[in-house]
Amino acid sequence: MDELVLTTYDWVPEFPRGYVRDIRVRWALEEAGLPYRVESTSFGDRQPAHFARQPFGQVPWLTDGDISIFESGAILLHLGERSEKLMPADRQGRNKVVEWLFAALNSVEMASLPWSIFQISGNAGDTPGWKSLDDFLMVSRLKHLEPVLAGREWLTENFSIADIAMADILRLVNRFGGLAQYPACRDYVTRATARSSFAKAYADQMAHFGAADAA
Repeated sequence: MDELVLTTYDWVPEFPRGYVRDIRVRWALEEAGLPYRVESTSFGDRQPAHFARQPFGQVPWLTDGDISIFESGAILLHLGERSEKLMPADRQGRNKVVEWLFAALNSVEMASLPWSIFQISGNAGDTPGWKSLDDFLMVSRLKHLEPVLAGREWLTENFSIADIAMADILRLVNRFGGLAQYPACRDYVTRATARSSFAKAYADQMAHFGAADAA
């Protein structure tokens, strides 16, 4: 089996720590029990070699032997194909996980990310732009996700890469109180982040960036 190498930033400011998207990959690797090591790329001085691996100068990317994969969703899918702890091998089970993975990234995160950026920048307020973003997330997305999560433990039969993506997306919304009206979504995030694999991934990310402070 080829060595798995996860690359993330060498340092980030305090605010995004615990939410940088390498946590999704760490979480999946810990969940599956796949051995890996972590390498760093500069946050402040992004060189051509970085853009060659990740064309937008972001993180993470994963190296699996002679394969290099960027985008957290693509990496999760790759790892799901390596471990049945992350995605079932049977055709029907795999399809269910894949559709929910794409739903998390394409339907929920596309609504939650601009909403969260408005929160971070302090622009949330009584304006038409904010109301439109808030309605898009709260009414068009979370209102429909709530009854789904009220009726099941995980998105599919077992915990999977789809839950890693969805729970991490909702975790950021919850940071700003966005799940207050949606107890099933909130309880789902609590269940997911109570897993030992998440605790290890979170602690490792925080320690990685904290070590850079001390350097």
